[in-house]
Amino acid sequence: MTDLLNQLQNHRSIRKFTTEPVNQETVEDLIRAGQAAATSSFIQACTVIQISQGERRAQLAELANNQAYVNDAPVFLVFCADMHRHQIACNLHNAPMKSGFTEQFLTASVDCALFAQNVVVAAESQGLGICYIGALRNNPVAVSELLALPELTYPLFGLCIGHPDQNPEVKPRLPLSVVLKQESYSDAGDEQALADYDTTVRQYYQTRTGNPRSQSWTEQISGMLQKEARPHMLPFLQSRGFIKE
Repeated sequence: MTDLLNQLQNHRSIRKFTTEPVNQETVEDLIRAGQAAATSSFIQACTVIQISQGERRAQLAELANNQAYVNDAPVFLVFCADMHRHQIACNLHNAPMKSGFTEQFLTASVDCALFAQNVVVAAESQGLGICYIGALRNNPVAVSELLALPELTYPLFGLCIGHPDQNPEVKPRLPLSVVLKQESYSDAGDEQALADYDTTVRQYYQTRTGNPRSQSWTEQISGMLQKEARPHMLPFLQSRGFIKE
């Protein structure tokens, strides 16, 4: 296995960082790596906002469910799906922009996620640790106001980056047979594979360092999917100019 494959297969979320800073040159190199990701039709629909430690960062941490590592991480980035600059491009050519299409929302969001994952892979290749912060979507209106986001942009997630001050175990992923299908979709054998996976996940949770618990994957998912999943996001996105068509 190559070093890169090994790195990718041993990804962990890091929630505790040393006080060692990450120099700005490194941050900018990581962003350039993100820019090199695939982009649908060359739309390049991602904007990244770097937030220094201070009052604004503390407010974001509070909005993101009071996660302390948002405030503590040496680097915190907010990834925004951004079609606002495309409005500027159309204006430069006196071309009315047709916006609000669901496809535009999908391509902008996917573009931003691909950009971010390139940043993550690049950061981990430099010995840094990361943690995605989806909880910014708990309060998207407040986050957008705090960051002065214009129309046709929305905050997709945050990203903590820093030097790890912990060494958590790798969380076991689904069996390959469940996620890799041949020729067409078939769930034959998936129920047994998930039952076996439940045993693996329960053992992981019971023996991991920090916050041990007894829970299987299907228990976790079935519990989560009995709750509403940020129903405020649809009207919020529509208010930002997305998903109108």
